[in-house]
Amino acid sequence: MSPDQKPDLSWRGNVPVSNVFDDPYFSLDNGLAETRYVFLDGNDLPNRFEPGFHVAELGFGTGLNCLATLALWRASSVAGPIRYTSFELYPMAAEDMELALTAFPELMDTAAPIIEARRGGKLSIISADLHLEIIPGDARVTLPEWPGMAHAWFLDGFSPAKNPELWEPSLIEQVARHTVPGGTAATYSAAGAVRSALQDAGFEVTRRDGYGRKRHMTKAYLP
Repeated sequence: MSPDQKPDLSWRGNVPVSNVFDDPYFSLDNGLAETRYVFLDGNDLPNRFEPGFHVAELGFGTGLNCLATLALWRASSVAGPIRYTSFELYPMAAEDMELALTAFPELMDTAAPIIEARRGGKLSIISADLHLEIIPGDARVTLPEWPGMAHAWFLDGFSPAKNPELWEPSLIEQVARHTVPGGTAATYSAAGAVRSALQDAGFEVTRRDGYGRKRHMTKAYLP
């Protein structure tokens, strides 16, 4: 797959929807609030932040999770950059990212350098407080080859019912293999198959109330 291959999108206002997976990229209610609840709080952030902290993610999408994480990192005044690695089948074009992120004006200044990097065709950005790498392609192929280890995982693929490839037990096993001891993962999904895959990979799994209309979500801890 070419790194320049774009996702097939339609729009509900400024919310992008994948035509391939028939699923929105973020909550139609309040995507930023959901990100903070599911991925940040779900991984006990910012309490676990420390120099060199590394977040990894399945599904970069609009970059919303990354931006929310970076904003929290800056507010936490931790020394040095946060490392952020995201595995994305179809990296979004700069103009689509920009349109989607207009829903969150408080993040636009934070987003500007990343949008500009994408406008130049870049999939990585290194700044004083962010080392971002977007790894294009099928995560089932790219994650096993990745040499990194993450302290926290954001499992943010499209719905398991619509995008089962990103929730396969073999891929979740690779997530565990690329997690430091004491690391965590969080996802909006509470599907039994997802929880079972995390448990089989070695995570201790707990279910908590979900965000908004979602009844439950999943947190995981790797001993």
